[in-house]
Amino acid sequence: MKIISADYVLTMNSNLDCIKDGAILIDGALIKQVGTLQELTQQYPETAVTQYPKSLLMPGLINTHCHSGLLRGTAEGLPVWDWLQQFIDPMHRVVTPEDSKIASYLCYAEALLSGTTTIVDMWRYMEGSAEAAQQLGIRAVLVPYVAEHPDHNYFETLNSNEVLIQKWHQAANGRIQVWVGLEHLFYAEEKALARIQKMCHEYQTGFHTHSNESKFDVEENLRRYGVRPIQTLEQLGMLDVPQCLLAHCVWANSAEIEILKHYNVGVAHNPISNMKLASGAAPITEMLKHGIAVGLGTDGEKENNNLDMFEEMKTASLLAKFSGLDAAALDSWSVCQMATRTGAKALGMQDQIGSLEAGKFADIIAVDLATPRMTPLINQGPLFNLHTNLVHAVQGQDVHMTMVNGQVVVENRKLVRADLQILIDQVNQAAPALFQRRAKWLAEQGSAVNELQRL
Repeated sequence: MKIISADYVLTMNSNLDCIKDGAILIDGALIKQVGTLQELTQQYPETAVTQYPKSLLMPGLINTHCHSGLLRGTAEGLPVWDWLQQFIDPMHRVVTPEDSKIASYLCYAEALLSGTTTIVDMWRYMEGSAEAAQQLGIRAVLVPYVAEHPDHNYFETLNSNEVLIQKWHQAANGRIQVWVGLEHLFYAEEKALARIQKMCHEYQTGFHTHSNESKFDVEENLRRYGVRPIQTLEQLGMLDVPQCLLAHCVWANSAEIEILKHYNVGVAHNPISNMKLASGAAPITEMLKHGIAVGLGTDGEKENNNLDMFEEMKTASLLAKFSGLDAAALDSWSVCQMATRTGAKALGMQDQIGSLEAGKFADIIAVDLATPRMTPLINQGPLFNLHTNLVHAVQGQDVHMTMVNGQVVVENRKLVRADLQILIDQVNQAAPALFQRRAKWLAEQGSAVNELQRL
């Protein structure tokens, strides 16, 4: 056993307790007790103590929707469906397993360094992603980019998804889960949808896809199915699985929100991506009022363009205030919960992660308090501002320690299990060749691909 302590422990438990001069007793991968340093050292006088002065300990952040990738800063200026057509789908046609692996290594490193301990990653050739998660120490929900349609035969398949489940689900002492993935409802034939449900039940795992991301998404779904996207998912039985997580839900209406509530569907809110791709502002405050588990996601490195969940927290709050013309919308405590305990609930993992409580995994980060961004820090009374500073001021670079499953994987702002510069160099070396292959494919197809044909 070991004890870690800091100036404050923000538990994010149901009472949102913040413990001054707090400490956490860790036994293997689990939290055994949380209290003050004085209490724990008196009860366990022989247990080694690691102190993090001028720091805050809090649960690791949960990124409920991400895509590994190598396109950062090269896929700009288009709305989502044009963006997919011109930048993303052509990349999927030419990306290699090695590209995919090094992309995941760098993205998971970026996540850990900025305080994310759990990431939901929808990506390609995810054997490499599993290897990266195992090596770097992050908790990962791996979701293959599946398409089961003749027009989209360049993605992952349900066959490859099933192989990944059989090999990697619950690997690395349970840190790695594998869910059933689908890029989008439009990317699958009906027989594939039936198999998705069967796989989820057979392996008791989750299902993750994009839904209601853009206005076009809704309009096209109405044309094809006669109802809205989430209503279609319900009719097809796609929500009646052990765990369902839908990304975006920007254009979900009140009837669809009731459906989400009925099936306990989790929602991954991606405010920065939704703003960048001009998709719109999701009705998050209404979802939260209905008790829907809404977590936060960065989306991919190409549509964000970073994986800093603290930045996502701030943007989520500001977007809700701006779009609703309500300065009180999505307060700091609500956002902190979305990034931790509510995000865990969206994944069906609320009993394992998301708060610092006895019996949960020791997924913990240390945030530097000795920065202008955390100053002044008022720790009591009506002006208590620790949570507000975390949402509106802190940046990922302020995280100096990250622990997953009781193991320190970032110490003094450096990766413990890999050399960051090597990971950066690998991506810089591989990206130009990927761009060249994509450009060659586009040239062979002509200057544009008709969107209706692509769909």
